[in-house]
Amino acid sequence: MHHATANEFETAETAETAETSPLTTSLSELLGAFSYALDLTEGQPPGHSLRSCWIASRMAQTLGLSAADRRTVYYATLLKDLGCSSNAARVAELYLADDRVFKYDFKLVGQGLGPTLGFVFKRTGVKSPFTLRARAIARIVGDGNRIATDLIQTRCTRGANIARQLRFSESVALAIAALDEHWDGHGKPDGATGHAIPLAARLALLAQIVDVFQNAEGPDAARAEVATRRGTWFDPELVDVFMHLSNAPQFWLDLNDPDLELRIHALEPEEHREQVDESYLDAIADAFGAVIDAKSPYTGGHSNRVGSYATALGQTLGFSGSALRNLRRAAVLHDVGKLGVSSRILEKPDKLDDEEWVEMRGHASHTIAILSRIGPLRDMAGIAGAHHERLDGKGYPLGLEASRIAPEARIISVADFYDALTADRPYRGAMPVEKALAIMEGEVGKAIDGTCFEALRELVS
Repeated sequence: MHHATANEFETAETAETAETSPLTTSLSELLGAFSYALDLTEGQPPGHSLRSCWIASRMAQTLGLSAADRRTVYYATLLKDLGCSSNAARVAELYLADDRVFKYDFKLVGQGLGPTLGFVFKRTGVKSPFTLRARAIARIVGDGNRIATDLIQTRCTRGANIARQLRFSESVALAIAALDEHWDGHGKPDGATGHAIPLAARLALLAQIVDVFQNAEGPDAARAEVATRRGTWFDPELVDVFMHLSNAPQFWLDLNDPDLELRIHALEPEEHREQVDESYLDAIADAFGAVIDAKSPYTGGHSNRVGSYATALGQTLGFSGSALRNLRRAAVLHDVGKLGVSSRILEKPDKLDDEEWVEMRGHASHTIAILSRIGPLRDMAGIAGAHHERLDGKGYPLGLEASRIAPEARIISVADFYDALTADRPYRGAMPVEKALAIMEGEVGKAIDGTCFEALRELVS
């Protein structure tokens, strides 16, 4: 059996220090990088939230909005999908479909009841037995308006609350809550109409539709779709502003510039730019932990609990100062890649088939890719993504040998393993502590580190 030595853990320890100087990362850079995780859960191509933010911000400039209002538009659009993970499991359950693919395709459906019903008939339960499919379609058709309202209400409420957790103003939270309201009052969840809908929400919805259609079918299709929805979904004045801006070919070249992320940061009003200190970065990590956990009804609080277990284990094993703080962040965000996994797989009560296992295992690679984009978390990306590596080399995503698995990753693996066993899952109920520890003890030296396990046993027994 391989037990980590004291020296192995000492290599990761940093001396207890006063909090170091504030981070130099700006809020726009940090949340711009995190927005790729929101694109995953909506099934959108990478950069969708950034492109939507750029479109809405360009329009805000043209409208001559104040710096404070432009900041509201900027962040409400960039973070418009904060609550989307909260209805993913319900979408998968109702429509018997991959929630990400379903959401992506649904955004391309035209206006009106006819196209919507046609989409439901065509896309619900396509891989399910006929009786299940027929039952699902009947339920949706029979109670479609209430179902749609509930799904959007869940998303809007959750998104607004997470925006508040991220320390944004009420104007940003309310704009995110109103993303699906339509100019003519036929939107959801409240049926707000006209100027009663926050301007930032009106801009965010228009920008979202523009990017969805331009990405799928090209600029002309996007312009045509916006024109079609003038006065129904969209504020006519905003449509006119968009049509004027987008008439220039350079608009589309800039929108699809590979360096768009740099342009986005420049669009944040300079007088309202904010640097992220250590405390704020902790709050941001916790907020995105809530986004991750909302993906499944079985993972409520999982990210925070893994963060707490990892912190306690880290302290026991000699971590302190910034090393301990970074360990907790990596632990809280270890499952961010699950936003890119279908809820049909995450919620499946039966054994996964080979294809489903490939997708499930891919979440660790997604975690690495997302966190690698985020400056202050880049060094912890590989550690967070290694929580399913095993000491016997049979883990994933890289099949690392024991000597290449960092102490922090070993700690997170033990914390994650323990919480997974002692919480409810789709395929079984929560286990008692002693049974969970007995199972884990059998994996010492194979899947998990013995020193970390013994520290855990001391903490929870």
